[in-house]
Amino acid sequence: MVSRSYSNLLDLTSCESPTFGRSGRKLSRVATVAGVLSELDDDNKSNVDSDAPSTVSQERMIIVGNQLPIRAHRHDEGGWKFSWDEDSLLLQLKDGLGEEVEVIYVGSLKEEIDPSEQDDVAQTLLETFKCVPAFIPPELFSKFYHGFCKQYLWPLFHYMLPLSPELGGRFDRSLWQAYVSVNKIFADKVMEVISPDDDFVWVHDYHLILLPTFLRKRFNRVKLGFFLHSPFPTSEIYRTLPVRDEILRALLNSDLIGFHTFDYARHFLSCCSRMLGVSYQSKRGYIGLEYYGRTVSIKILPVGIHMGQLQSVLDMPETESRVAELRDRFRGQTVLLGVDDMDIFKGISLKLLAFEQLLYQHPSKRGKVVLVQIANPARGRGKDVEEVQSETFTTVKRINQKYGQPGYEPVVLIDTPLQFYERISYYVIAECCLVTAVRDGMNLIPYEYVICRQGTETLDNTLSLSPLSPKKSMLVVSEFIGCSPSLSGAIRVNPWNIDNVAEAMDSALIVSEAEKQMRHEKHYNYVTTHDVEYWAQSFLQDLERACRDHVRRRCWGIGFGLGFRVISIDPTFRKLSVEHIVSSYKRTKSRAILLDYDGAMILQSPLSTSVNTEAVGILNSLCNDANNVVFIVSGKDRKTLSQWFSSCENLGIAAEHGYFVRPIQSTEWETCIVVPDFYWKQIAEPVMELYTETTDGSFIDAKETSLVWNYQYADPDFGSCQAKELLDHLESVLANEPVTVKSGQHIIEVKPQGVNKGLVAERVLTTMQNKAMLPDFVLCIGDDRSDDDMSEVIMKAVTSGSLSPVAEVFSCTVGQKPSKAKYYLEDTSELMRMLQGLAAVSELSTRNGSPRVPRGTLVGEEEPIISRPRN
Repeated sequence: MVSRSYSNLLDLTSCESPTFGRSGRKLSRVATVAGVLSELDDDNKSNVDSDAPSTVSQERMIIVGNQLPIRAHRHDEGGWKFSWDEDSLLLQLKDGLGEEVEVIYVGSLKEEIDPSEQDDVAQTLLETFKCVPAFIPPELFSKFYHGFCKQYLWPLFHYMLPLSPELGGRFDRSLWQAYVSVNKIFADKVMEVISPDDDFVWVHDYHLILLPTFLRKRFNRVKLGFFLHSPFPTSEIYRTLPVRDEILRALLNSDLIGFHTFDYARHFLSCCSRMLGVSYQSKRGYIGLEYYGRTVSIKILPVGIHMGQLQSVLDMPETESRVAELRDRFRGQTVLLGVDDMDIFKGISLKLLAFEQLLYQHPSKRGKVVLVQIANPARGRGKDVEEVQSETFTTVKRINQKYGQPGYEPVVLIDTPLQFYERISYYVIAECCLVTAVRDGMNLIPYEYVICRQGTETLDNTLSLSPLSPKKSMLVVSEFIGCSPSLSGAIRVNPWNIDNVAEAMDSALIVSEAEKQMRHEKHYNYVTTHDVEYWAQSFLQDLERACRDHVRRRCWGIGFGLGFRVISIDPTFRKLSVEHIVSSYKRTKSRAILLDYDGAMILQSPLSTSVNTEAVGILNSLCNDANNVVFIVSGKDRKTLSQWFSSCENLGIAAEHGYFVRPIQSTEWETCIVVPDFYWKQIAEPVMELYTETTDGSFIDAKETSLVWNYQYADPDFGSCQAKELLDHLESVLANEPVTVKSGQHIIEVKPQGVNKGLVAERVLTTMQNKAMLPDFVLCIGDDRSDDDMSEVIMKAVTSGSLSPVAEVFSCTVGQKPSKAKYYLEDTSELMRMLQGLAAVSELSTRNGSPRVPRGTLVGEEEPIISRPRN
């Protein structure tokens, strides 16, 4: 849905086109090719190529948030007056991007703008503030924000299970559709100003999680970062979300995803692993997920405060005056301060109960200690907010009645909006700040408090403090808030443990002055060096790094709706064209075909008990062609493979990664290398059994020459953790044995040194050369790292003389993934279609030509590398 106004930026700027920064260019609606505007609808936009040359001389960042950093006021005589919202994080982070980065904002306004005024407002904001407003119809906005965001997504992201209708327990599809529609509107607004090959886009918070999908669909190589300012829940809680996959896939359409803490990132990574099967790797300090050829980077960095703004407020005369008033009001008393929103996660009532406990246990503190609780208006609305307000007022009233004295009010509750300088004044005079939320994404209140306690020379005079005296402050913070890990000098508490919080309050009051100074200095050094500028600059640097190779990647989109994703590959890694390989197959006369079976021709399954009849038919057609030498090269044992392919008389089989080889069915099994003994199994198997017993869902696959520990059906996180431990354990106990310990896809394998699938490829090519069958067509197909050994051998053979000078070589992997192969096919179904095409050519050739001549001597006994197995 697009708002009636501001639907075409060119119409607005036709009279006097605005210019931005040093580039001095017009903002086109959709710049796909220089000078051309696209009017494509959504379904076609996913196919738009974004290879247009850049016309921008200045780096640009498009910052997208639910609300613009703008305050709007209506004139008495009508019309609107706009100003920057200095408290907005989106505005504050601009200082960290540098003057060389041009910033454009996209978001909604807090105030409702009449449709008749929207065009004028949009043009004013664009020309004056470089802001692009998204006007959301009131009914739609209510469903989007107060409905899906606040009643469903926000509680869930704060670890609250939707167990009742009031807490989002009844998933409302209409609210979800409203959420999708609003994200679509925001995407349309970004499209009006973006130059997709040049601009960076930075999306903020859970209101716009779907935006990356809409933008990626239109421009596959858009440079896109997303930062989540709320917590991210554990997989056990997140998996209750009916649209869980859509949200995860939308986030993965970003290039960089930011979180405040490691816990939030860890929960997100766990959800991706458990629900999408997408695993992550850490390399040189960076965490990344491989998602359809794209590396999605993860950044963990808590946001900071804007030092300049805070300092300017501290220097205001109004602040000095208010501090003096509070000094006189609380003279002779110690002030504890709480600043929280009036919502269910800030733990105000728990804090009040802990303070009540403090007064009960320490009568000497009555009349001397005051808790000032500033309760900001809740951002949401509903029954839960009303309950929090009612409980807070009731508790405050009870405490004041019970422990109050003439001239002494134990709890001062301020539930009316305060200006920033007024809040700052309370920070200055408070001996301790209490932030005891039960769950909060970040919370910058402790950071602001620390800076304010550092004070200024003027405020020191007001408080009769020497400017040279050391500063001091104390913090009591919940261990469930995002800023807690970075405040090493704070007293951390479990807000649910009222006795623990009361004890922490008492400790904060009686701690020595020297310790208060030490804790304050530690916090002050961190807060001043990790401010919002540092955070924004660091995010931009990582986003630039994550998008560095966009230009050289080839991309295209697949999937419909919110299941859309982008396939991204290196230019040297190409999709195998069925038409091309069939054409090559037709004109060649001496062919070597090496195929992995489990995972390539059929889906990977350690519990497979039968062979695919379609695959057997295709293999027989290929084997019966006199021009072909066909091998199945598998990690399976030779007994299983013999049973599966008993009807393929002319099929060569290499079992257990090439240790056992049988050229055709009528010949005996032979070995590629000689292994005198497998005594090491007696060492490795007990170790594997230990991990099998402690890892539910894992099992040992014992083969003649190797041992495999499989954890495919174990818990993904625990299985991966156990696999790493098992790998280290086996490498330690088998360090002096002639074996190799390797990790694979959900497996840990121990096998003799030197055994790999590359031996089979090398042997087949060499023997064909010796038999005057110089290959002019080589096809090698696998699906994992063990098959890379085959690919590596056949690629080296191109230059070693083992192949015909005009040989056509195809090394291919199934699934778009990092590989030593030069080609890829999407999945097993594509591979089977390709092999069917080759089989059809062979069937026609067999009918028209001579019958197959058995090649029982292809791997002859005269070759020393092969010997009979010792049973």
